[in-house]
Amino acid sequence: MKKILLLCAVLVLASCAAAPTSQPTGLTFFHLNDTYRLGAVEDDTRGGFSRVLTLVREAQAEGRDVRILHGGDFLYPSLESQLWDGMQMIDAMNFMHAVAPLYATAGNHEFDPRKPDSLIAALKASKFVWTGDNFSFDTGDAEADARLQSGFTFEAAGKTIGIFSVTLHADDGGNARSYLEMDPDYLAVAERAIAALDKLGVDVIIGVTHVHMWRDVEIAQLKAKYPKLAFIVGGHEHEPQYSKGTADAAPVMKGASNARVIWRIDVDFDDGRYIVDESNINVDASIAFDPAYEAFVAKWNDELAERFPFLSSRVGVAALAMDAREEQIRSGESSWGNFIADQMRGAFGKPKADLSFINSGTLRLDDIVEGDIRFEDIGRTFGFSSMLRYTTVTGAEFRRILEAGYRGGPYAQGYFPQVSGFRVCVDRSRPEFNRIVSIQVPMDKGWEEIEADREYSLVVSDYVFGGGDGYEVPKDRFASRPASELKYLVLDAILRAQALGENVGEPVTQDNRRYHSLLEPTQSCFN
Repeated sequence: MKKILLLCAVLVLASCAAAPTSQPTGLTFFHLNDTYRLGAVEDDTRGGFSRVLTLVREAQAEGRDVRILHGGDFLYPSLESQLWDGMQMIDAMNFMHAVAPLYATAGNHEFDPRKPDSLIAALKASKFVWTGDNFSFDTGDAEADARLQSGFTFEAAGKTIGIFSVTLHADDGGNARSYLEMDPDYLAVAERAIAALDKLGVDVIIGVTHVHMWRDVEIAQLKAKYPKLAFIVGGHEHEPQYSKGTADAAPVMKGASNARVIWRIDVDFDDGRYIVDESNINVDASIAFDPAYEAFVAKWNDELAERFPFLSSRVGVAALAMDAREEQIRSGESSWGNFIADQMRGAFGKPKADLSFINSGTLRLDDIVEGDIRFEDIGRTFGFSSMLRYTTVTGAEFRRILEAGYRGGPYAQGYFPQVSGFRVCVDRSRPEFNRIVSIQVPMDKGWEEIEADREYSLVVSDYVFGGGDGYEVPKDRFASRPASELKYLVLDAILRAQALGENVGEPVTQDNRRYHSLLEPTQSCFN
């Protein structure tokens, strides 16, 4: 009995020593966005909520009042969300909220389902706060709809903090849903929300958003009129984004998907003034996992293994390490992307289609495929349904379609295409939708320029065929119905290779590359 009492006393003293001081020294925010996994990625070496919690607890031990911000996209898409409609993520975010209060806005993927049932369940199960000012819910469930907070404020470090939030409208790539009402005028909504918070007398105003970066930068300029606007953090982009703050513009920050890179933002106060100090954190293996979270997430992993006992089964062998990390596959050619696009051309029998491509945002693995290929690699690659369509286009039409894949910046764009049956050369110094220098198709004598007036058969995903990610495929000719689920075609190709004793994948080299971005306009394509 004495030993038990002594042990308890030691534990109490230890917990007191690790606890933060009673009066916080300042306010710290950790911001993350676009998280689709309970655990880490890249063979557990990058990202993950577990490592984020380690950082949170360390900041609390410094005596900081810590809050967690999430810029949206967490319910969908993932392997697990196909089973549990994102409830595993709600459970994980509730766990984080119990450690430090968490405030999240909705991303476009929160509204992937056409019916509101899963959103209702997620809202009701959430212990953290959902914020939104340019949208509201009309799910038919009053309790769920009321969970969304607009003009939200909270007390921290002895100050009152106000949050405004805006998220993507359907016109900008969001989802139009019958249970969702949304205002597309982000700037006007943000200004109204900021003005209302300012009138309430809050000490600091922050934005938690899920819109394109340039929209955030535009909103950040409202600081010139409302000096209490301290910073904006957001989501939707999957690689780190940053716009430096000035006297007339708030800083804007976005992290990398799956918490590979997050932001720590310290807010301190001096004579009534706030001081913001932001820094991005590469969340890697140097940061320990949080033991309590690891124990929590094990139950979900066990249930996943029970539902899909074959997930860890080997289905083939990779001939090389195929980089399917989002920072690669959304910015350039990938061996894994090439292999997947190659399977599309044969989806509707022989002869194979001339051309195929898939938007990289469909490929959600965010990892490297090497050594043994497991069913889990395929399941995690396809978080969405991947039904395909067969149609025909002229060479000129195809050029117009494909231009959408090279708009915007050169890095981490979900619409960047992985291609098969052709190769493409791009000059990004040109204006958008006029960046393709050359599209070449294989002929008996080698590569030749695609013919503007000739018709070519084309296979794309049903999502792209319907206009997804800005692609505009003509609808004035024959097109198949959605068919041939791509993930099963990929599985079949790997199994066939395994049966023949062959490994999967080919390296991307200078001689066989399918995508070439010119370093300067005078450079020759594919040289």
